[in-house]
Amino acid sequence: MEEEITAYVSIGSNLGDRAGNLLLAVRGLLEASLGVSRISAIYETEPVEVDEEHRNYLNLVAELKVTNITAEQVMARMLRVEYLLGRREKFQKKPRTVDLDLLFYGDLQCNTLFLTLPHPKLHERKFVLVPLAELAPDLVHPVFNKTILELLEETSDRSVVKRWNPNFRIEKSEEKITAGF
Repeated sequence: MEEEITAYVSIGSNLGDRAGNLLLAVRGLLEASLGVSRISAIYETEPVEVDEEHRNYLNLVAELKVTNITAEQVMARMLRVEYLLGRREKFQKKPRTVDLDLLFYGDLQCNTLFLTLPHPKLHERKFVLVPLAELAPDLVHPVFNKTILELLEETSDRSVVKRWNPNFRIEKSEEKITAGF
């Protein structure tokens, strides 16, 4: 019998149609034969660890169910999805149409030039922990031996992460909430 592995992928965008880019990334994962079983809500987040002024990001986490594919093969397919959606500079902290990060691949731990699992910074990033906690609050991080909810409660990241509502926007010039429809 084939072993099914549960993996988690963080997806973010801050260029162009951010929500559309997230959905295209999910579609790209599906077309790459990566079984997307659930996705979190979309969250709007402040840019973190960037070199220049960035527009806010939209982020979500996707849960994958995969069989007969290695973590490296998952990562290679994710890089292809990024490329097809216009991402050319993976390791530069620039605005991006889409950014996919493999957070967990079962409880696999690895550290190679191509892939580090679990993702080495996920416990420091609220924009990852909030949507991940929505899907898997009791998932135990195999290195820290803490649940995602515990990591979220303990993170030093104080950036703003709020559930995104496409029908409302805050107009900074007047500081009022306006219906977007």
